Amino acid sequence: MRTIITPRSRRPLFIIGLIGFFITLHGCWFYSFKGATIPTSVQTISIALFENKAQLVNPSLSNLLTEKLKEKFRKMTRLSFVDEEGDFDFEGEITQYESSTMGYTADEVGALNRLTVAVKIYFKTIEQGKGFERSFSKYRDYPSEKSLDEVESGLVDEIVEDLIEDIFNATAADW
Repeated sequence: MRTIITPRSRRPLFIIGLIGFFITLHGCWFYSFKGATIPTSVQTISIALFENKAQLVNPSLSNLLTEKLKEKFRKMTRLSFVDEEGDFDFEGEITQYESSTMGYTADEVGALNRLTVAVKIYFKTIEQGKGFERSFSKYRDYPSEKSLDEVESGLVDEIVEDLIEDIFNATAADW
């Protein structure tokens, strides 16, 4: 037996679909399509150059980290940049830049090395209770047959991308 759908029997389906559409659309007004949920009271941002305090220093890391964080906020938010004391104010320092042996073969020869980068972020905001001082750390493993010089550039780029994502999520997406 076939069920025949008449225009009159379609009306409840249409109304349910319309209600679902408006509920979904209404939810979008509270969230940014870019992934940042920053209060409207926050209008400006300042990001100071990250100081490199690690024992082993990569001379380009400080500038790379600072510029990538600025780029992320430029692309993903509506905030205007100021030199100092923005509504979002970032300071930071690189606390670790280290290559270490992680895995060994049966002959006790290093089989795997790890490059680790850690940063400490000092985040201040005009929003009460939302500022923090927090450390972020990321690493990448690489084969021991390769020297750090051979793989460093690519590994640093990947690690910085991960660090920036974590910092952004902790500050702009954690509201």
